[in-house]
Amino acid sequence: MENQSWRKKYLTILSGQTVSLIGSSAVQFALIWWLTNESKSAIMLSLAGLSAYLPQMFLGPFVGVWLDRLKRKYVVIAADLFMGLVALGLSIWFLLGNPGYLVVIAALFLRSLANVFHTPSIQAIVPLLVPEEELVKANSWNQFLQSGAFMLGPVLGAVMFAAMPLWMILLTDLIGALAACLTLWMVEVPDIPRSEETSQHYLQELKEGFRVFKEDPPMLVIMLFSFFIMIFYLPLGILFPLMTNVHFELSAWFASVVEFSYAVGMMASAFLIGMKKEWREKLLAAQLANVGLGITFIGSGLAPANLVGYWLFVFFCILMGGVGNLYNIPFTSYLQETVPPEKLGRVFSLFGSVMSAAMPIGLLLAGPLSEKLGIARWFLISGILTVIFSLLCLMFYARAEAKRNQ
Repeated sequence: MENQSWRKKYLTILSGQTVSLIGSSAVQFALIWWLTNESKSAIMLSLAGLSAYLPQMFLGPFVGVWLDRLKRKYVVIAADLFMGLVALGLSIWFLLGNPGYLVVIAALFLRSLANVFHTPSIQAIVPLLVPEEELVKANSWNQFLQSGAFMLGPVLGAVMFAAMPLWMILLTDLIGALAACLTLWMVEVPDIPRSEETSQHYLQELKEGFRVFKEDPPMLVIMLFSFFIMIFYLPLGILFPLMTNVHFELSAWFASVVEFSYAVGMMASAFLIGMKKEWREKLLAAQLANVGLGITFIGSGLAPANLVGYWLFVFFCILMGGVGNLYNIPFTSYLQETVPPEKLGRVFSLFGSVMSAAMPIGLLLAGPLSEKLGIARWFLISGILTVIFSLLCLMFYARAEAKRNQ
């Protein structure tokens, strides 16, 4: 009976979040393609990417402590509503005329600001509802449905971009946000046990988040090396449309197929990971996934600038999405299993901030160098460096694991 209870609650929340994500993905695709088509500039897309990661980088660690003090359910609802209102405001602006690049980038910044609160809150809610032995399965369901949203969203965005004005497309984000709020409102989420930490000073609680990583050397090794890998990985997602538009010289429909293929890989791997009953080496799986990511970047960079090369790129995007989940699901489950619930908010926020801090560095490299060397060559360079850092991570992880087991 208890199993049925957590499943019903979790899937109710997940259904609303998936609907919201479909709307957000469609809007995100339409906005990025609008920027790509209007500017045809890697630097402009890099600025858009930078605006989307700056809030997480600077606010993430502090937000995490706030989340551990607040009711996470209401934080998620407030964040969803804020993103919906941003979409509504931008929709009105497009209805009245062309707002220009900077207004669109500012809207992406505000959406990201809400996500700083939204993402770690949702991740921290999961272990409050789901039994520990079911966390990998629950996270696999989440990634499976997210992948479906990432598949449908860009295709929906491409269809709408060709058939209707941008102001109308933006309203899908508002509809999705309202659906997410409604389903979460229906579910009772347990309060977080605070115990003796209630009286702790804010900075002391922030230090507790850092201490969680420091006390687990293998996890700390992965976080540090993941930072360097993200320098090369995160900008590539921003530059996907430019690869289609500039390198292959194809339209928005082909760009949506690229996004779709990436999500297919995510969905397939999430399904397969969920089928596996027990994951003992979660951190090792995450590292092997990073090696796989590097290989897919190299393959993408070697794809020739013709239709055959485009479909080769699509194939590597499927693999890219698949190995990406091999990192996300085991690592997220490891954190949810090993970190006390009252510290999860700050730990997820801290990890997200460290990863986001890699984005500005990556964009400072990717923007100018991809314009100078070519976008495909930057994929190739990123892949080679990702493989090198991933192999170094495996070496240092083995040492840290050996010391812990002594």
